[in-house]
Amino acid sequence: MIITANNKTLNLSQPQVMGILNVTPDSFSDGGKFNSLDNALAQAKRMIDAGVSIIDIGGESTRPGAPDVSLEDELARVIPVIKAIRAQYDVWISIDTSKAEVMRQAAAAGADIINDVRALQEPGALEVAAEVGLPICLMHMQGQPRTMQNAPQYKDLLKEVEEFLQERIEACQAVGIQREQLILDPGFGFGKTLEHNYHMLAHLEQFHQFGLPLLAGMSRKSMIFKLLDKAPAECAAASVSCATIAALKGAQIIRVHDFEQTLDAMKVVSMVKANH
Repeated sequence: MIITANNKTLNLSQPQVMGILNVTPDSFSDGGKFNSLDNALAQAKRMIDAGVSIIDIGGESTRPGAPDVSLEDELARVIPVIKAIRAQYDVWISIDTSKAEVMRQAAAAGADIINDVRALQEPGALEVAAEVGLPICLMHMQGQPRTMQNAPQYKDLLKEVEEFLQERIEACQAVGIQREQLILDPGFGFGKTLEHNYHMLAHLEQFHQFGLPLLAGMSRKSMIFKLLDKAPAECAAASVSCATIAALKGAQIIRVHDFEQTLDAMKVVSMVKANH
């Protein structure tokens, strides 16, 4: 399984690590650390030197209760960072956004992947995604970030997530987006209780029925820090454990904060898979 963009190919036969670069002042785990261009570039260099395959740049926090970010603010945060990284490195760059105009400008600046927690449901997003022709990650979320953790409920969690993803795949194909350009994310932590998240992780292999790459992002989320009763930044070991479980269950892209430890874990996973 491979994805292609901008004359680059990423081989997903082994799990690839996506490093999180939040250029926001208020992200739940690392808000304010990388929201200057110099700090963001230095962190990108650390990721690339370590061996991260994809850098996921986000200018809007989607933690529960996060305030909305204006289009102008989001563009001012992410576009200079994409341009600066692209000018120096050939690494895959992902733009973590739901706004059509951010997608358009990010693609023009050199982004390779659109990573949308709202699965192209915002106005114009489907059309812009079709126009720019990049790989797209479609994520499941119940509700909206501000309210998604207010008592989320499902009759059949896995079935409902699968039905949503199927509907979004069809919506993409209806506007001319190629199926092989799609990546699926079941949306750990987005409108799901602690039990929902672990049920989904325990059955993650079910999502392979679509025949599309799977992205798993659990790093430092409430499913981990509430379970451990620790601060998000103190959850590296448990985050790597979740990443390892997801990779062993076949997730091809693992989205993380603790990239060095996760890269080590993925080498172990690859050795286990090679000798299976």
